[in-house]
Amino acid sequence: MTFHTAIFYAFAAILIFAALRVVTTRNPVHAALWLVLCFFTAAGVWLLLHAEFLAIALVLVYVGAVMVLFLFVVMMLDVNFDSLRKNFRSYIPVAATVGVLVLLEMALVVVGSRVGGGGAPPVPEGSNTKALGRLIYVDYVYPFEIAAVLLLVAIIAAIALTHRKRRESKYQDPGLQVKVRRQDRVRLLDLPTEKRD
Repeated sequence: MTFHTAIFYAFAAILIFAALRVVTTRNPVHAALWLVLCFFTAAGVWLLLHAEFLAIALVLVYVGAVMVLFLFVVMMLDVNFDSLRKNFRSYIPVAATVGVLVLLEMALVVVGSRVGGGGAPPVPEGSNTKALGRLIYVDYVYPFEIAAVLLLVAIIAAIALTHRKRRESKYQDPGLQVKVRRQDRVRLLDLPTEKRD
């Protein structure tokens, strides 16, 4: 066994253990932290496969943005997780079905790669980041642009839904603030200095 293979098996064992802890731990904050460990070890596996761009993107996007946001939401919301766990056993048949289907798909991929024996695709010249950029911005530029427009529309829709006018919300009207006069805001009272009997 080479050093490269040993490192791969070490990363794979840590990844599987951390993934099991994500599912089995009772505290959602601890589950999120185990998921961060999953992402880091998956990035290590990507680095072993010489996919540096995907490894850095995994760390930056998922660990740096998504998991931090998830942790903030979990810690700020006061969710009663005991009430959510009441019907936990009712989800077991669906979860087992999905797990068996995923396992079957993975087995089909492994067996298909062994039986097909088509060999590895040719390695592109240069770095994998250059090859990925060529694929995204040359070969698949129109689907990439369509996906970017769809994401932009989703962002605008989320902002529009968030900032719609609510009855209970208080807000300032800048137009009324600009038109204000001194007489409307300040009132001088002439009070006597001493009380007369």
